[in-house]
Amino acid sequence: MRARALSSSTPSAQGVDASGVLAFLDAVDTAGAIEPHSLMVLRHGHVVAAGWWAPYTPDRLHLLYSLSKSFTSTAAGFAVAEGLIGLDSPVISYFPEFDADVTDPRSRAMRVRHVASMASGHEAETLDRARALDPDDLVRGFLLLPPDRDPGTVFAYNQPATYTLAAILQRVTGQSLTGYLRPRLLDPLGFGEVAWLADRTGRELGFSGLHGTTDAIARLGLLHLDRGAWEGRRLLSPEWIAEATREHIPTAGAMGEADRQDWDRGYGFQFWRSRHGYRGDGAYGQFCLVLPEHDAVIATTAATADMQGLLDLVWEHLLPAFRPAPLPGGQDADAALAARLTGLALPPAPGRPAPPNGPSHWSGAAFTPYGDVCADQPSLTGVTVTADADGWALVLDEGGERLLPRLGRGAWTVTEGSVPLAASGGWSDGGTLTADLVFLETPHRLRVTCSLPDRTFTARWATQPLHGGPLRRLRAPRGRTGAPPGRNP
Repeated sequence: MRARALSSSTPSAQGVDASGVLAFLDAVDTAGAIEPHSLMVLRHGHVVAAGWWAPYTPDRLHLLYSLSKSFTSTAAGFAVAEGLIGLDSPVISYFPEFDADVTDPRSRAMRVRHVASMASGHEAETLDRARALDPDDLVRGFLLLPPDRDPGTVFAYNQPATYTLAAILQRVTGQSLTGYLRPRLLDPLGFGEVAWLADRTGRELGFSGLHGTTDAIARLGLLHLDRGAWEGRRLLSPEWIAEATREHIPTAGAMGEADRQDWDRGYGFQFWRSRHGYRGDGAYGQFCLVLPEHDAVIATTAATADMQGLLDLVWEHLLPAFRPAPLPGGQDADAALAARLTGLALPPAPGRPAPPNGPSHWSGAAFTPYGDVCADQPSLTGVTVTADADGWALVLDEGGERLLPRLGRGAWTVTEGSVPLAASGGWSDGGTLTADLVFLETPHRLRVTCSLPDRTFTARWATQPLHGGPLRRLRAPRGRTGAPPGRNP
């Protein structure tokens, strides 16, 4: 079952200057701190530019991190419309089993709208403290942690607030978030497969962990741009869209307008206000940018710690590309952009071919962590280099669990296996092999360097996975309820 493709058009026909999109591509490709994975630009309901940097591909699920929150917000919109939750209902009312434990008056005064808008009254992130108070139920730990201020008076980006909203939704619906959203959002919009990480209670996280395609990000943006309508059908009310995407709580102190960056513009119901429009965003550059003033949506996936820098490039290059009318004579720029988009690729890791002594010295060589443990990935206990008729490969050992990426030289070699990987690299000298491993359903890249003289390896993340755990978890969860009917997840 394949989703119906979004309508497409040339940039110039929709009043988009393709030269601006090309300038954006130039900028992200040369920005050393930004590793782009995908881009979709939509104008007037049409896809005018779409590209994926190989080895990333259009149909590959990608971890969206906190962009997941905007999907949780959308689920809340459906639940409010169906009378399943009330924005002014006390949070504690949905968890009567905790009523005797939660005695702090501010905790008891917390409303659904407060957790939806990151205004629980806590002045800082509570995740670690809430887990310490109750390792088995994050909602209980969160409610046991007294807010510093009255709910609704202060902003703090706070994962347990969204988790609690998601837990309420899963409790009142009796379904997972993906199960609840499937007939209301995912199927009507043609999302296809999605997958959401769950914790050991079985709850899908809500605040993070959703895996979806760039196309899914774009469809969510279009639904909100069209104020809750999809192909003429009303799914959410325009009043809910306006309420979810307006500023409910300031996110910055007093400052001049010119000093306010994109995280200083206020917060809605799991959406950020931006210098232009509003957005859902996730760590390392997963963005759904909704620009009502330009009738446009921009969807990106990436791997960067400089998320503001990526947004700055959008505002510098893509925003001026939106023009008030079609652009006659733009066919040459359109064609140049189309050609560029088909050839996007991440540069492979550098490296020379195996040295002459490779088969005898390197094949079968085993390596242990440099130091007591691998600092960046403690679960990685050993690396073995192997060779066969098809070339070189690595065996990554995590306490008996193994990943076996094949090593491409001068190109990315994709290994599906239990964890989809792409690898490239080679030798810098006869005693040193370096390989970059891209975990294709995440934003993350791991550089593994093996030293033959001392038989040790190091492994360093370009961007650190936020959920932690072994390498085998760096993939979309399988066998959950996120696949559409008739499709094997």
